[in-house]
Amino acid sequence: MYTVIGPQKSRAMRVLWMLEELGEPYEHIPAPPRSDEATRYNPTGKVPALTDGDAVLTDSMAIITYLADKHGKLTAPAGTVARARQDALTFWLIDEMDAVLWAAAKHSFVLPQDLRMPEIKETLKAEFVASADRLSSMIDGPFLMGDEISIPDILACHCINWSVGAKFPRVDDRLFAYAKNLRERPAYQAAAAR
Repeated sequence: MYTVIGPQKSRAMRVLWMLEELGEPYEHIPAPPRSDEATRYNPTGKVPALTDGDAVLTDSMAIITYLADKHGKLTAPAGTVARARQDALTFWLIDEMDAVLWAAAKHSFVLPQDLRMPEIKETLKAEFVASADRLSSMIDGPFLMGDEISIPDILACHCINWSVGAKFPRVDDRLFAYAKNLRERPAYQAAAAR
């Protein structure tokens, strides 16, 4: 059985959601970042972490990619053109949405007060809006990669949700409806209820 370390209101949500989509049993330890509990699994104190037997894995995207590959679901097979396209979109989302939201979080509450630059958040919001508009134009069906949910959908939806909590401008109606449909999935609902 897997164990997920990290609170639901963090990037651990991606891992919880993935495990629910896969139908795999798991335990959840909602240890906050930099806590003694989190540091036991990841010396940096970052969450999430995942245990699989004696192995401890870190980084939400590495974890969900591992799970998708291991169980052969929510991903295109490695070594295929479809996988290269999926990975390209995943990396784009990490660069253009996740990294922007993380930079805003660092300048809001993560960094020591004397290192924060709150004025940068307006630039980050503008970058996020441009990326969200681009993502909206990519939607051509119920999911980003076609007719089935995949890794980029979990990442994109999590970033859209995060942007709401971070008080970023609302995404357009098309992207809002896309994320709403994902949040209505039973697996998402089960992970969110933790």
